[in-house]
Amino acid sequence: MNVKIGESWQKHLQPEFEKEYFRQLVSFVKSAYQSNQVFPPGSLIFSAFDHCSFDDVKVVIVGQDPYHGPGQANGLCFSVADGIKHPPSLQNIFKEIQNDLGQPVPESGNLERLADQGVLLLNATLTVEARKAGSHQNKGWETFTDAVLEIISSEKENIVFLLWGAYAQKKGAFLDSSKHLILKAPHPSPFSAHSGFFGCKHFSKTNQYLTSKGLRPINW
Repeated sequence: MNVKIGESWQKHLQPEFEKEYFRQLVSFVKSAYQSNQVFPPGSLIFSAFDHCSFDDVKVVIVGQDPYHGPGQANGLCFSVADGIKHPPSLQNIFKEIQNDLGQPVPESGNLERLADQGVLLLNATLTVEARKAGSHQNKGWETFTDAVLEIISSEKENIVFLLWGAYAQKKGAFLDSSKHLILKAPHPSPFSAHSGFFGCKHFSKTNQYLTSKGLRPINW
């Protein structure tokens, strides 16, 4: 099956593309885009992979599913397109970066600049119907993104995994902590950010770890 994804990922994920669950997922997604308004735009479904090759991955942030409001989702978890108001969780991520590293809050909520530095911004589900949060869950995306995490965990080393909230922590439960740094905190949503996301210092901890391994830190 020909899936338009970066070449470095293609060779690692090709076995997944040949599996029956993925064939059914492709059929479902194609039908959904034809019959409903679905986000992100079809060309951006694999944007996280397009901006961050397998070889370049240094950090993985696990999200749940794309924003379901018009013009928001751009294929990267927690990220929005240029010119779109920062959603609450993203506002809180920027607040923590500011408090942790002293960096000002950027005007744009587009996180492509992070992805281009080796941060894989991976949602568990890569598509969603407009204004229907979670509408494409349990269709096969989670199986695929579990496979992505498994491949990174098993085939790479010295990766920082940022797992925010119970969902991400459950999804990343199998990650190999003996050769990667796994950082956990509550979700940055306004409902939970004050119970431990604020003050988690995941951004400075990530950079300290990368530097200790001889890797270039992330300019958050």
